[in-house]
Amino acid sequence: MGHDLTSALRPAISFVLLLTLITGLAYPLVILGFGQALFPHQANGSLILEDGRVIGSERVGQSFRSARYFHPRPSAAGSDGYAANASSGSNLGPTSAALAAAVEERVAAIRAAGHRGAIPAHAVTASGSGLDPHIPPAMALAQVERVAAARGLPASAVRRLVREAVRNPSLGILGAPHVNVLLLNRQLDALGPNTGA
Repeated sequence: MGHDLTSALRPAISFVLLLTLITGLAYPLVILGFGQALFPHQANGSLILEDGRVIGSERVGQSFRSARYFHPRPSAAGSDGYAANASSGSNLGPTSAALAAAVEERVAAIRAAGHRGAIPAHAVTASGSGLDPHIPPAMALAQVERVAAARGLPASAVRRLVREAVRNPSLGILGAPHVNVLLLNRQLDALGPNTGA
C-alpha cells in the first residue's frame, strides 16, 4: 500500500515542480526579456526623466493646479487625488447628492477661472481609476485661453500645441482621441520660462 502511494505521488510532485518552474520562473523571465528587448520604455513604466530624475510617467496622471498648466481630470484617488497607492473612483452613482455637489463645485471653480462656454464633462467628473493621464482634445482646447493668458502667450500658439499633442486611437479603432497632460505641459514649458507648479 505504501509503495503504491509513493509511486503515485512521485509523478504528481514532479509535475507540480515542473509546472512551477515553467509558469512561475521561465515564462515570466521570457516575457520580461521580450519586454526589455522590444519595448524597454513601456516595460519600465513609461517614465519621464528630467536632469536624471523621474518626474512622472506617461501612464499615471498627476495634479497640475497652476493656471499656467493644463489641468487633468479630477481625481478621487486618495484624499488629495492622484495617489497611486489609492487608485479608485469615487463610487458615487448618478443620483448621488455628493456627486452633484462635487460637479457643481468644479463647474463654479472653472467659471471663476474665467472660462466661458460649454464645459466638457471630463473636466468635472473623475475617472474610474483616479489616475487617468489623458484628457479629451475638447477639454484641452477649453483650457487654452486660461493657459495662454497666464503665460502671456498668444492663444493661437497654445492651441497649435494642443492640436499637435492629440493622439488618435490605437490601430485607428481602440479608444478615443486624447491628449497626455504631462507631455503637453512639458511641451508648454519648452515654449518659454517656467515659473510655478
